[in-house]
Amino acid sequence: MTRLTVLRAHLLDERRLQRILTLWRQTAIHLTLVVHRPRLTAALDRALADLPHTRTTTLAAARALYGDEPAPPTDARPPAAAAVGPCAEPGCWLTLSSLDRLVSYDSPSPCTGPCSPGLIDWKHRPAPTPLTPAQALEAARRIHAMTAHPQLAAALAATLFTGASFQQLTTARSDDFHDNPALLALHDPTRFTDGCATHPVPPWAAVFPRAAARYAHLTGTAHLLAGPGERPAVLRLAETARLRPPQPPAAPTIKGNNGGRALVVWDWREVREAHGY
Repeated sequence: MTRLTVLRAHLLDERRLQRILTLWRQTAIHLTLVVHRPRLTAALDRALADLPHTRTTTLAAARALYGDEPAPPTDARPPAAAAVGPCAEPGCWLTLSSLDRLVSYDSPSPCTGPCSPGLIDWKHRPAPTPLTPAQALEAARRIHAMTAHPQLAAALAATLFTGASFQQLTTARSDDFHDNPALLALHDPTRFTDGCATHPVPPWAAVFPRAAARYAHLTGTAHLLAGPGERPAVLRLAETARLRPPQPPAAPTIKGNNGGRALVVWDWREVREAHGY
């Protein structure tokens, strides 16, 4: 995301306005504040007084401010399209085995105190299959295109390189991402799954937890990734981006207003293991 447009900016109070401006300073994003009234509020006037900005009152002039599409930051949006083997057609599903455990019914608990775990050693489960460069590029492009929410995007991206369940993702705290090198810590003091462990973040994915960490800092939230009640939102994001785990043979389809649509079976791995096949 290289641009942010805020509608009804005249309704922002001082605190929310300063948060938006802090985000602008930290990210150098192209920020547009739309005021639905003849004049700026006193709060907006004061906040913008010492900042470089342009004011306009006509739609044509506002469009002219955008000009040509700006180049994306080097660590942000990937190219607009990427062919991924058989998934080069628009709207096709990208099937990734690292999503197998997203809805697993495990229940790791977060640490209650400081914890800086070592690198994961994969003693308790196989390491997830790394995405190919083309898969990583396409998955990142789809996540960027389908949501601007930094925590939901980071949760889905984290699943792709950790193979973690949603409950594991919710144990990540706001200070559990570190840059240079990019590392993400997940917690499990009772060793229900992987124990407390740090995961290396591949270069294609680093922008997502980095944005989530900035969001957590600005909003004061304790969670780095999606919160405990947001699993449906993460699954909806994955389906909207047409990312799914391997599906059972002859997976069912449902019909909708837009024609046929595959019904994603998220718990097939759990069911298969429960029945021993």
